[in-house]
Amino acid sequence: MRVWRLCKALHAATAFSGEGARLYSGRWNPARIPMVYTSTSLALAALEFFVHLDPSVAPSDLVYTLAAIPRDLERSRLATGNLPLGWQGIELASLQELGKEWVISGRSVALEVPSVVIEGDWNVLLNPAHPDFQKIRIEAPRPWSFDQRMFRRVEEG
Repeated sequence: MRVWRLCKALHAATAFSGEGARLYSGRWNPARIPMVYTSTSLALAALEFFVHLDPSVAPSDLVYTLAAIPRDLERSRLATGNLPLGWQGIELASLQELGKEWVISGRSVALEVPSVVIEGDWNVLLNPAHPDFQKIRIEAPRPWSFDQRMFRRVEEG
């Protein structure tokens, strides 16, 4: 399975450490729980990143990294039907608990979770503390940028 991660170039060296999630809570983790958020396509990784940006300022310092999870490594999947009602909303505590429990259990190195940004697509959480994590092949980061048409200057309305 191939997965992508998009981040600022400044964080490229630690993009697969889980440090960002450890410092800041996200949809699938409370703070202090390291995990790596990836997507099943570069396009989805870009949209997942985009929803956190100021729409008037295009970042100019982005890189993407492709990683390959060997087929023989254990993966888990959270089916949409098994998630709490309203899981796409902003109440995150129940989802964070699911992610925390998955990391602590060590069941698998990867957990496929549904994307909120694109219904029907999947993100993949990686557990950097899992013994099989070092078997994931992480390529060197490559420069990447959004199409400038995605950003509007405030004065253009």
